[in-house]
Amino acid sequence: MGLSAGPVPSRVDATVKAGLLDLVAHAERAGWSTRTACALLEVDQDRVARWRARYVAHGRDGLADAVPGGGAVHGILEDERAAIIELHAQWGEVDRSHRKLAHRGSREQLVHVSPATVRRVLTAEGLVLPGNPPRDPAPKPTWPPWLEWAPNRIWCYDFTHFTRAKRCAVAVIDVVSKYWLATVVSAEESSTQVEVCFLEALYEQGLMATVQARDAEASKVLVAALRSGQADALEKAIAETEQIPLLLTVSDNGPQMRSHSTREFLAGVYIAQRFGRPGTPTDQPWIESLFGHAKTEHPHLEKITDPGILEAELTLVKDRYNTLRLHAGIGYVTPEDEHLGRGEQIRQARREGMAAARQNRIDYRRSHQGKQS
Repeated sequence: MGLSAGPVPSRVDATVKAGLLDLVAHAERAGWSTRTACALLEVDQDRVARWRARYVAHGRDGLADAVPGGGAVHGILEDERAAIIELHAQWGEVDRSHRKLAHRGSREQLVHVSPATVRRVLTAEGLVLPGNPPRDPAPKPTWPPWLEWAPNRIWCYDFTHFTRAKRCAVAVIDVVSKYWLATVVSAEESSTQVEVCFLEALYEQGLMATVQARDAEASKVLVAALRSGQADALEKAIAETEQIPLLLTVSDNGPQMRSHSTREFLAGVYIAQRFGRPGTPTDQPWIESLFGHAKTEHPHLEKITDPGILEAELTLVKDRYNTLRLHAGIGYVTPEDEHLGRGEQIRQARREGMAAARQNRIDYRRSHQGKQS
């Protein structure tokens, strides 16, 4: 019968039930009580009584259990299922969402069901909502042909927030050397902070002298092209005047970066702009990485509540970032080393040191081969 030692399981098939009933009946014919037989077989006496009643009423087929589960009393009706399918046929192309279809059904007085029910019915029927059509990807911004890959030729900037101090900070970083050029902490986030931060960086890098040395009259065409914000106009101005911008700045599409005031200011110091794609922070990863490392390696910055202390701490973090921290993106030298032109020399010295150390180990083992150590 498929029975093993121990109590009878909570669910057994009709064959086992019939066998147990036969054993109980055989024990009763031999003079045993029903209770004693059930105790020996380790089956509840009430279960045996129910099985006997089902056997008498329906025969051996009555011992088979019904399929477990059953339907929920609040389950949808067939006409509701048909209404959901009809709703999909009429409004699927318009709504393109099972959530919207559920509310559309109520709005049109067709069917009142939950979004999950709509999705479940459509899935069971093999119906698929079309979804929104894909958008054409925005082209990745490219580097202009006049640009030179060198320090102080490409800058990147952005804002970050320190909520406990109720302040934001704008920072400028050199894309090539990863040098943290300047930071301005303020309660506002506008083009004014951008201008102040860029002026600080220009003066610190000695570039304001270059700006002031340019012939303003001869640079009118270039400045006008920079003010227009059009790449084609800038390329045309460079071809006509043979003058190039002082540098290129990279940023996202924030209102402070896109503002007319910011564009006017940057054009006045001969700086061109390049914007990343909307919603694509990886188009300006250098400044995102700077903020990420600064906050991750110095978590106390986000706990500071005093704006003055925050500004002082950012100055210390900036100095450590530039002069002490080895940057993986420039071959594990400091941004200051790379910015001042010492980076390649340090990297070459390490390569030569690694080669010399390897050769020294080889020479040592060859010279001591076979000797007792």
